[in-house]
This record gives sequence, C-alpha cells and structure tokens, in this order.
Amino acid sequence: MAEVLELVEARLREALGEPDARASVTFLGTDRVEVLRFPAVDTDADGGGSGGALVRYATLGMSAQPMTDPTAALADPVRGPRAELLLTLRAGRADTDQVLRPLAVLAASPQVEGVVVAPGASLDTGEPLWPSAPFTSVLVGEPGALVADLALADPMDPVHFLPLLPMTPNEAAWKRVHGASALEERWLTGGTDLRDPVRGAVRLD
Repeated sequence: MAEVLELVEARLREALGEPDARASVTFLGTDRVEVLRFPAVDTDADGGGSGGALVRYATLGMSAQPMTDPTAALADPVRGPRAELLLTLRAGRADTDQVLRPLAVLAASPQVEGVVVAPGASLDTGEPLWPSAPFTSVLVGEPGALVADLALADPMDPVHFLPLLPMTPNEAAWKRVHGASALEERWLTGGTDLRDPVRGAVRLD
C-alpha cells in the first residue's frame, strides 16, 4: 500500500508540480485518504483557454487497494482497477478549497460502498462540493489527458487518474436518462467551461 502511494504521489508531482497544501481524512473502517492541492497555473501554459488561472486537486489513497466489483463473491487483494481522482477549477472565483473533504468522501466510496469508479459514472456527495457551489455531483471523465496512467508491478492493474466534471442537479438528472456521452456532447455544443466553479447549467431542452 505505502509503496503504491509513493509511486502515485511521484507521478502527480511529475505531472502537476509541487502541491502547496494537503488535507488528510480518515473514515471509520477505511484507510486514510489525502487530497493534494496544486497551485494555480496560467491557462496559457495549460494549452490555451480563457478565464484565468487553474488550480488542481488530486486524491491520494484511493489507489492503495484495488476496487472490487460489488457482485464478486471474494475481493482480490491484488488484482482489480485502481484510480485516483482529479478536479481542475478556475482559481479565485469561489471558495473551492472547501472541496477537499467532499473529494476525500468520493475517493473513499470504493471502500465504503463497494463501488467501482470508472469513466461515465456519476458520483454524488449529497451536498455542495464547496460553499454555495451549484454542484453536488460529478461525472467521471476519461483518464490520461492530464496525468498519464501509472503502471504497477504484475499482477497489479495500473493506476488511472480520473478527471471529475462537476454537474448541476439538472445535468445529473438529464445524464441519468440520456447517458454520459449525450451530456458531454451538450457541454461541447454549448461551449461550457467545465472548470468554471460558478457556471450555470447547459441548455438541455
């Protein structure tokens, strides 16, 4: 466990730089989960875009154990998907540093609820992601764009770094009916800035 997390943190630092803050959360019956904050970077260095600098948050601890299919009769302590969560937001527009605990809750969900977190899934915190946030849930995106997968020694699966895309309640409800791909297409068509912490819902009619 400790060796895996050391490798994961090294990969995060390699891709995102040095974290400037970290928080640790322990839930009853689970391993500790940390959330690292990586300081704001200029969007010009991030590949373009407008709207100011970006701040990134990454979980550390979710990948210590493989996720287990809840229908499996016996959990495999070695084999199985491993992941950490990434959230990118525009800095200075909201008190987004309060997202640390909700992110830790989501990262602990495989241990607490026995779920497998994968691209296309919805994760719900049941409360705003940060004070006055218009989002209580996130869509899990495809890995690899920001932080490359981390290969581990056989027979362990690689660690995927999964981006989280905040959803408004209306978007989350629409996604449950129409699917993740359809919602992502609406976001793309509407020119939605998914990193804006105060954005409104995309038009869904």
